[in-house]
Amino acid sequence: MGRRVRQGARGSRQRLADVNEQDCRITTAIGHLPYSAADPALAALSRSANHSKLWFAVGAALAAGTRHTRRGALRGVLAIAGASLLANGVLKPLVPRRRPAAELLPTFRSLDDPPTSSSFPSGHAASAAAFATAVAMESPKAATWVVPLAATVAYSRVHVGVHWTSDVAAGVALGAGAALATKRWLPVRDIDEAAARPVAGAPALPEGEGLVMLVNSRSGRAGVDPYEELTTALPRARVLRLEDGADLAETLIDAAREPGVRAVGIAGGDGSVAAAARVAEDLDLPLALVPAGTLNHFGRDVGVYDTQEAIDATGAGEAVAVDLGELRIHADVEGRQEPQRVVFVNTSAFGGYPEMVRLREKWQQRWGKWPSAIAALLVTLARSRPIRVRLNGVERSVWMLFVGNGPYVPTGMVPSYRPRLDTGVLEVRYLRADRPLARARAFVALATGVLGHNRIYQESAMRSLDIELLDGPVEVAADGEVVGKGRRLRYRVADHPVPIYRRDEALWPHRATAR
Repeated sequence: MGRRVRQGARGSRQRLADVNEQDCRITTAIGHLPYSAADPALAALSRSANHSKLWFAVGAALAAGTRHTRRGALRGVLAIAGASLLANGVLKPLVPRRRPAAELLPTFRSLDDPPTSSSFPSGHAASAAAFATAVAMESPKAATWVVPLAATVAYSRVHVGVHWTSDVAAGVALGAGAALATKRWLPVRDIDEAAARPVAGAPALPEGEGLVMLVNSRSGRAGVDPYEELTTALPRARVLRLEDGADLAETLIDAAREPGVRAVGIAGGDGSVAAAARVAEDLDLPLALVPAGTLNHFGRDVGVYDTQEAIDATGAGEAVAVDLGELRIHADVEGRQEPQRVVFVNTSAFGGYPEMVRLREKWQQRWGKWPSAIAALLVTLARSRPIRVRLNGVERSVWMLFVGNGPYVPTGMVPSYRPRLDTGVLEVRYLRADRPLARARAFVALATGVLGHNRIYQESAMRSLDIELLDGPVEVAADGEVVGKGRRLRYRVADHPVPIYRRDEALWPHRATAR
């Protein structure tokens, strides 16, 4: 046994010696290259990547682009944080290695102020690979120029003589791994729209003929009002602006009862869409959606990202069937009073979840959605008090409870998107407060990205859910807004899905969204 250990140690030393020898050969060969304009350019590029300044500048440019490049920039920054921590905070102190000797390179190729820390691994290469891999995961189009830039930065560290080739190779592997690891906290959305079955017979509405469209100008960002764009793009539609103080559902119902109306439409955020969807369900009409809110989660799931997509779909009569979630809020347990009926298109929740949503929306303009969501969940969990409930007859104590209109991904309490819109089931998620050290376990699971595999987290799909609040009434949120307060909540999937106009991307290849 001892002999095998000694032989293994000798074999490892020999392999390291071979790597060192090959490193020296490569650096010596680079040192013999004649001077060219590439030498000062590579030195300048290498310096620009100090402290990842180059990548933060590239990230700022990507953040001004499409939704895919914005997510690539966010993922890239997260990946750099992980790669830098491992490279500079862990591996360099653990694996001391001398940098290439100055005599191996001519003075015109060397940096004036070379670093003095351990050579292994290359932190610049780790950050470059982390950022480029992250961008490629979200936007292959942007990666066509980000990846070559990252590769050049990685090579520059060898060219200017501050790293061995193996340092750079290890840094690249480390950075790519850090980027791939971000999927645990920030899942890659690999679809632009959720699947749903097409609806046969949805009326075609050329130029909006037979469509009544209601615009809620208060839904979105200040100064953004699609009213004029819609009146121009849909000249044969009846486009209305929601007046201050007017009820959205009542306004839309009154307009839809006019002769010749074949579909209703809404331009607004998710709350406005939910109210319009209920009207469409009640009147048995298809719904045209123009995302004009701040976040537009539902529009992204459906696959309608702008006004033109809604115009194309209504003009061609292309629509898909989308399930609606239904909530009935009872003021008392016995149900003696008439319940409040709420329709939701995305999610409903109570406990700490509504507070988490408020914090996330407050912070995400500065930090981005996913960092804000995780931070908000941690803060909310620290503040929350357990709520005793009875779920379909089973008593539980929970921190928060989430009901999705269909299954969401990924697993965990920060859902991102839905793969399908017509599953016919609700997804129920909650964090149990009646487990030993439940709060501490939740913190650790969130920080390590393994909440979905922890026993305090529960997830299931069901057609209906009956909830009794044992400690008194609680506020309930639906689609990001508080909609009521009750002691008994009854969730189910609405009996009839609503046809929502969405163009068939296979028939519109010239308008497909580039990533």
